Amino acid sequence: MNLHEYQSKARFAEFGIPTPKGKTATTPQEVYEIARELGGAVVVKSQVLVGGRGKAGGIKVAQTPELAEQVANNILGMKIKGLTVRKVLVDPASNISKEIYLGIVNDRTTGRPVIMASSEGGVEIEQVAHENPDAIIREQINPFLGLLDYQARNLASGINLPHEHWKAFGKIAANLYKCYMASDAVLTEINPLVITKENQLVALDGKMVIDDNALYRHADLEEMRDTDAEPREETEARAAGISYVKLNGQIGCMVNGAGLAMTTMDMTKLYGGESIGPANFLDIGGGAQANKVAAALRIILADPNVKSVLFNIFGGITRCDEVARGILQALDEVKTQIPMVIRLAGTNADEGRAIIDAAHIPNLSSAATLTEAAKKAVESAQGAN
Repeated sequence: MNLHEYQSKARFAEFGIPTPKGKTATTPQEVYEIARELGGAVVVKSQVLVGGRGKAGGIKVAQTPELAEQVANNILGMKIKGLTVRKVLVDPASNISKEIYLGIVNDRTTGRPVIMASSEGGVEIEQVAHENPDAIIREQINPFLGLLDYQARNLASGINLPHEHWKAFGKIAANLYKCYMASDAVLTEINPLVITKENQLVALDGKMVIDDNALYRHADLEEMRDTDAEPREETEARAAGISYVKLNGQIGCMVNGAGLAMTTMDMTKLYGGESIGPANFLDIGGGAQANKVAAALRIILADPNVKSVLFNIFGGITRCDEVARGILQALDEVKTQIPMVIRLAGTNADEGRAIIDAAHIPNLSSAATLTEAAKKAVESAQGAN
């Protein structure tokens, strides 16, 4: 789950990281009031979960409250990479002397967090990694020991940070790691961390990505989720307790079990070649009842790219007859002529097939094996194209 800039910086502030004392607004009039309260020049920043806001005109400096109101009038409602700006952050403008990058991410190769710093702040870290990889200094963090003082000093020295800022930098780095761990984050990033002309270190911009699997421990963070940036189907699936990821293929897949779902997707791609593939990852989970299956099918059929649907259900905890009833329930609610292939195996598979056969659905066929089911789904999708 991605947090907006204003949410990330508010979280940083909770852990003692210095941030601008800005406020959010949803109307130009609110921006005017905030700018007047802050006094002096302000920065009006669009709050959308995409990069490139500045290049798109979503970040502007205003010298007076009146100009801030005008700027906000232009930014609010604009679209940046398809997302509508509904909220802006109004920060006091900073006198920037130097921009630094500081961030922490998961390093899956070592199973440890890695903290990174660069003297080239204010630009995408991926760009720095591509153009000048030596400009990025890294330190692996032992989760049992935490970020050690010498590691923070290594970062400061590696980016040629003036020695007078090492203590403040070390404190910010340590607090960023505390924030990272306490939030179950997979990314915490300050870009840029600036040295102001007043000789202070300030986190001018921030980004956080929270591990979805840990959100049950963070109800306060879960409430911050902005669904504008995610496909509507994924929002509906999460509400229904279904694991769903939208893909770019033509075969809608409904499977129980993540491993079986991956195998099913691989099989559709194997027989579909370059032109046909899975439209989604969807795992209805174990013990899925008919209403959950119906919700999953509605989500699949809502995708206009879907040309055929493949059900691959292994009845263990999930009973095949319950899945069959869910499919019929969904088809009562969502009428479709899209070809469907169903493969049932395991608990109550015969009962499930009997339920499907008794319904006499002309666009639904059965398959005995996954190979047969995948081939049929691909052929149906090709025929629809």
